[in-house]
Amino acid sequence: MGSSAAEDLLIYPDVRRDESVADNYHGVLVPDPYRWLEDPDAEEVKDFVEKQVKLTQSYLQNCETREKFRGRITALFDHPRYRIPFKYGDKYFHFFNTGLQDQDVLYVQDNLEAEAEVLLDPNTLSEDGTVALNTYSVSENAEFLAVGLSSSGSDWVNIKVIRIADKTTEPDSLSWVKFSSITWSHDSKGFFYSRYPAPKEQGELDAGTETNINLNHQLFYHFLGTEQSEDILCWKDPENPEWSVGADVSEDGKYILLYITEGCDPVNRLYYCDLDTLPQGIESFKGKEEMLPFQKLIDNFEAEYALVANDDTEFTFRTNKNAPRYKLVRVDLRYPESWSDVVPESDKDVLESAVSVNGNQLLVSYLSDVKYVLQVRDLESGKLLHNLPIDIGSVSGIFGRRKYDEIFIAFTSFLTPGIIYQCNLNAEKPNLIVFKETIVPGFDRNDFETKQVFFPSKDGTQIPMFIVCKKDIGLDSSHPTMLYGYGGFNINITPSFSVHRVVSLKHLGAVSAVANIRGGGEYGEEWHKAGSLANKQNCFDDFICAAEFLISEGYTQPKKLCIEGGSNGGLLVAACINQRPGLFGCALAHVGVMDMLRFHKFTIGHAWTTDYGCSDKEAEFHWLIKYSPLHNVKRAWEEPRGQGVQYPATMLLTADHDDRVVPHHSLKLLATMQYVLCKSIEHSPQTNPIIGRIDMKAGHGAGVPTLKLIDREADILAFLARVVGASWID
Repeated sequence: MGSSAAEDLLIYPDVRRDESVADNYHGVLVPDPYRWLEDPDAEEVKDFVEKQVKLTQSYLQNCETREKFRGRITALFDHPRYRIPFKYGDKYFHFFNTGLQDQDVLYVQDNLEAEAEVLLDPNTLSEDGTVALNTYSVSENAEFLAVGLSSSGSDWVNIKVIRIADKTTEPDSLSWVKFSSITWSHDSKGFFYSRYPAPKEQGELDAGTETNINLNHQLFYHFLGTEQSEDILCWKDPENPEWSVGADVSEDGKYILLYITEGCDPVNRLYYCDLDTLPQGIESFKGKEEMLPFQKLIDNFEAEYALVANDDTEFTFRTNKNAPRYKLVRVDLRYPESWSDVVPESDKDVLESAVSVNGNQLLVSYLSDVKYVLQVRDLESGKLLHNLPIDIGSVSGIFGRRKYDEIFIAFTSFLTPGIIYQCNLNAEKPNLIVFKETIVPGFDRNDFETKQVFFPSKDGTQIPMFIVCKKDIGLDSSHPTMLYGYGGFNINITPSFSVHRVVSLKHLGAVSAVANIRGGGEYGEEWHKAGSLANKQNCFDDFICAAEFLISEGYTQPKKLCIEGGSNGGLLVAACINQRPGLFGCALAHVGVMDMLRFHKFTIGHAWTTDYGCSDKEAEFHWLIKYSPLHNVKRAWEEPRGQGVQYPATMLLTADHDDRVVPHHSLKLLATMQYVLCKSIEHSPQTNPIIGRIDMKAGHGAGVPTLKLIDREADILAFLARVVGASWID
């Protein structure tokens, strides 16, 4: 392997181990010698990070292809990118990036032919591009824009309000907002939003680096022009501090719907409030402790319900109630016990979304073997009216409303940078017309091909996988291959375009593979449950079998195979290298959940127990300890049949402002791997590098400035090329 030469051997920093720290889990004593790394403010932790950064830089600066990758990725990134337009009132809005701007800019125009004017340019809000737009909402009359801004990638958001006509910023400023949408009441006097109580000991400037558990999510209503302290508390539930809340105003403006979740499972409680029944409207609750009089429609966590449309008291929802692949149902609020199916569950495909459009129609998207299908249906009957044919790829965005006959659809694929389609639904036969198309100079999709394959997992389950490579590639096991996976939280991994993927295909002759392993939602809730809780091992088995398939089919060989994943996918990568270290040549684990025994104690980690379980429960502890990356690092060469086996070259990536999967997950695993594999044994057989890339002023992934993204991707590809021995191809 390229990293095994003597000059590549790294001198890892000495790191203190506190052997006295251990926890008793249901009679099992589990050491935690790097517990001290959980304090991000400790000087010792800062020193650890500084030494690891220097170690990683010393390795990366000797990667001869690093600057070539940086230059090529920069060149390919430098192209105009236009995001899906949306309409409120009499105005259109869209995001646009000229190419290398750190953040996309929001524009407004009176019609699609009019000159677009800058409404909000996040690039002017910080010198280094680290202030990003997290969420936004336009008032119904298009007079105001409320924006949630995050700094350095943190999940914490500060809400500001912009008057659209003159682009001026109102004095309103709302803090300690997190995991929140912004939903305007239709009188445009204010909006609903969710927030946490301000930490008593925490200054706002520190937001993003703290690890405190997030509890007591609450719903508020803010009147424009007032102080946040005057906001109306619409809902709280102190008896269930770990629950989260969100709101949705019906398109007729009459109802506010309250969604309550207890974790990350696709289930929620659903309450509603008829705003017309409030004598003086929401204003009557000013200065009162009384909350809005919500009525309980669904008061359990048995299924997921999401509003699609309503006609007065008659509501249509998308749900997985007795329908793991989802369906559309209808209920009259006056008769809450009587529900009927509008669009029944499909035998095979997952009803991914439904949007009410053009008065009495629905735009419905299905996922069929991880490929999108679009249909127009009748809202009242659910009857199919039209199919809207699209290529194999992903519908990455839809905009439409009942009051408009015009819809916009964003499409992408592995070889399609982006197309925005426009469609007039009043046409006798609606057609998708290309409204905008993203062109990447220097990229010719005809040089490459995408195929979908199915392979058996360990238990025989057929797993789909996309493979992208140059056309007519020889299956001689010679190609560097990047295998990506996620497998969790009902999240679908569908085709999307990536500049760094294109660069690796073109200049390394690489193969890119995306495995749709269990735990995601690609085949509905049953697929999700088959990879969660006690079934989590299925995810690792699926991913390992994907790697074995790529090897057996002649795409690659173990020393040239790199696995990659982020967040839950970072856990996936780390667990797999513990279980099958000799199967891979390189591992890239981004912002991974690595300590499966303590994740629920920090920020929003408690919400993940619906997918993972919790070590506080004895049975679930025994699931978790078996695969927890931090607790299963082992000297592979000491295992049976492990002669000559070492861990693959590994890069753990994290960021200082990741307040979702806090950085110490990766820091503790990094210290553990370096100690067990490299420091605790003289003349260790572990010659492959174990390093960490720790980003500053960055978070879990959202809002990363373009130049930071380019730097990260250049480092990753340079590391990959070096450790798998891949040469640059012009």
